[in-house]
Amino acid sequence: MRELSTPRKWVQIKPSRRHADDRVGPNQTVTVVPNQTVIATGPKPDLVLRDAVSNDIEVVANGDTCLIYDQPLPAGGLKFSDLVAWWAAHPSCPPDLDDPGIARNLYHRLAASLASPPEVLLFRTYYARFKDNPNVIALVPQVYLHYDPLDQRTRGASVNGAPLARQRMDFLMLFSDRKRVVIEVDGKQHYAIGETATPRLYSEMVAEDRRLKLAGYQVFRFGGYELGQPGAEAVLDEFFDEVHSRMS
Repeated sequence: MRELSTPRKWVQIKPSRRHADDRVGPNQTVTVVPNQTVIATGPKPDLVLRDAVSNDIEVVANGDTCLIYDQPLPAGGLKFSDLVAWWAAHPSCPPDLDDPGIARNLYHRLAASLASPPEVLLFRTYYARFKDNPNVIALVPQVYLHYDPLDQRTRGASVNGAPLARQRMDFLMLFSDRKRVVIEVDGKQHYAIGETATPRLYSEMVAEDRRLKLAGYQVFRFGGYELGQPGAEAVLDEFFDEVHSRMS
């Protein structure tokens, strides 16, 4: 992965906090994939389309807090070992680390994007489950499958409103180009404003789920409350085993 000063493609950017204006704050990650993945731990990058024919994207601001994985998606899916190999050559990777140290450093870099305890539990449980398999499919946190240069507040005030109801996904797994898994951890902000349930938010959520499924993504949801209960790790272990079985 090269520095963000060079053009990039297909950005996915995800703040770890759920604010209506989609701003990214400290310790948050931006991730982008088909052929490019952006990982950021700072303010939301400012992007321009440098070449529409080749789909080249350039980060023109806030690039110093972002990383972009720009390697082609392997036929066997995006594995954690692929990310580790990329990270080993990246200038931000601390020098003089052995291979296990590089993997741990990358793991902590990704984990820094997670803000809610349920998300942290899901992330830690996955990598603990497969800690002895460096070639496990990567569980990539805080992903934008779509990117709108305007925040939701500005876009919503425009004449046409927001064209992308939901840009951010909590986790993405790429088993292949055609086997793509999105995992969402739902807090009450997904269906309520404050303490009041809102049918509009729920309707927007399920409508976007339908769109993603028709686009070829498998979408799985966990309730934040569910992951706060005793035995949540066992539930996650069983789920991840089943996902790998079905997608392999």
